[in-house]
Amino acid sequence: MAALNVGDPAPDFALNTLDGKKFSLQEALERGPVVAAFFKVSCPTCQYTFPFLERLHKAYGNRNLTLIGISQNDRNDTATFVKEYGVTFPIVLDDIRTYPVSNAYGLTNVPTIFWIARDGEIEILSVGWVKSDFAQINRKMAESAEAAQALVFRPGEDVRDFRAA
Repeated sequence: MAALNVGDPAPDFALNTLDGKKFSLQEALERGPVVAAFFKVSCPTCQYTFPFLERLHKAYGNRNLTLIGISQNDRNDTATFVKEYGVTFPIVLDDIRTYPVSNAYGLTNVPTIFWIARDGEIEILSVGWVKSDFAQINRKMAESAEAAQALVFRPGEDVRDFRAA
């Protein structure tokens, strides 16, 4: 399947979280927009990106939105990644034999982050680390959470503008 683009409808999916609960995109969209971040534990750019996603999660929680990580690894490797990088937002596991969700979204690289609006339309698509895309996601999360925009990049912190997937 071809890669999805901004303006496309996001394919619905339901996957199990690391702790065995069911996550449904459709149910999450009933509460608000969804930030879906696809990753692989061995990906250096994913390792760079996920601590920043965690900062967004700590800033906005689940207030009128959902941040979900979608792992392309098995449960054990994913659990190790989550612990190592301090991830506390929910992580679901794509089936590592066939990658049905990754394939439905037309993934070619990780990390790939989608902002999925409440109506199911993809509004932001970011591949790799793109600081300006991340800032846009931060703004949209603040709007959805009806909160002040969080300072995600700390003063003096060297944050790259771009890092390839």
